[in-house]
Amino acid sequence: MPDAGGATAKEMGRVVEGRGAWVAAGTALALLSISYGSPLLIVIGLKPIAADLDAQRQVISLAAALAWVGTGLGGILMGWIADRIGVRRTVIFGAVMIALGLAVSATGKIWALYVGHGLLLGLLGNGAMFPPLLVYVSRWFEHRRGTALALISSGQYIAGMVWPTVFEHSIDRFGWQATMVAYGIFSLLAIPPIAWFFLHPAPEAPALSAADGRMRRRGSVLGLPPNLVLAILATAGFCCCVPMALPQSHLVAFCTDVGIPAATSAMILSVLQASAFVSRQFWGWLADRVGGLVTLMCGSACQALAISAFLLTQSEAGLFAVSAAFGLGFSGIVPAYVLIVRELFPSSEASWRVPTVLFTSMGGMAFGSWFAGALYDHYGYYAPAFTVGVAFNLANLTLIGFLLARQGLRGGIRPAIA
Repeated sequence: MPDAGGATAKEMGRVVEGRGAWVAAGTALALLSISYGSPLLIVIGLKPIAADLDAQRQVISLAAALAWVGTGLGGILMGWIADRIGVRRTVIFGAVMIALGLAVSATGKIWALYVGHGLLLGLLGNGAMFPPLLVYVSRWFEHRRGTALALISSGQYIAGMVWPTVFEHSIDRFGWQATMVAYGIFSLLAIPPIAWFFLHPAPEAPALSAADGRMRRRGSVLGLPPNLVLAILATAGFCCCVPMALPQSHLVAFCTDVGIPAATSAMILSVLQASAFVSRQFWGWLADRVGGLVTLMCGSACQALAISAFLLTQSEAGLFAVSAAFGLGFSGIVPAYVLIVRELFPSSEASWRVPTVLFTSMGGMAFGSWFAGALYDHYGYYAPAFTVGVAFNLANLTLIGFLLARQGLRGGIRPAIA
């Protein structure tokens, strides 16, 4: 079918695994590197925002939590919308909402932070970015799907490498409100042109592949009801993302609490994100060879060890090392969930099953971010929060271990779902 400009799909390079596939992946990476800077503003500015608004950390952390919940919930809605109006228009709409959300949040009211981050920046903003772009890019790839998903998911970590130091200097010089407004304007100017010129329609999947037909006749996944497997994956996602949120949301505050300067603390967060970016490419390579479930089990085990190590050190050098190790572990987890869904379920169900798992995972991020702030406000230090994180990580390992055992019992064969 010709597109709006009159070019055929073949002429536009819309071939699975072709040049157009890597253009799509690179574009998604660039978009997410910008959009994921927006929720980092409240992480870097947690202490000054709390001081200016005379609020406890859990109150401000709740805004960050609402951004995660909104992104997850919005992904389900926006995934459905993107299937109907196209990912290009959906992403442009999301950019407008991110800018509006930051502007509302910068008005300096607690309720404005919640509305700005939960509804605008989260549900309607990043909800229109991350889940729809993951599904979009997954449709361009078959054999190297894990590598592609790992690449575009790294946008979060590019944002984490680039923006913390920039935000810390800007907040120190101009204040958190001016920084939010400025970044909202930047997002509005940068994202729509990239989306408009480079987000072309993905190749159309067959109406019903042979694998889809076999799966529907079989009526089960890993020998279990399909929705039960999805529920186990979603619960596991929640459990692993609770500890995942702790350093990402509170590392700067934790480091400054133990006497490390704010600029160095922001750099430690950047090291964590840089480690995640580099290692995510390894996890994507591994996922293409051993499958999503094995990759997820390995990544979660590494994360559990690293989150435990935060209980053992408060030195600057130690926190640099532990943060790098944490980035190494957790970076392979989220793309693995997307890959697992694409491996186990028909491609026609991806637009709602993938966002559903991401929603519960981001719910875990939200709960972890808020609960860590609540535990800090109660105890006055972060050790209880890290301990709770270890417990949730062990629960995740148990659930994924169960699914991995089911896969092993059924011969370890991964369905080839287009």
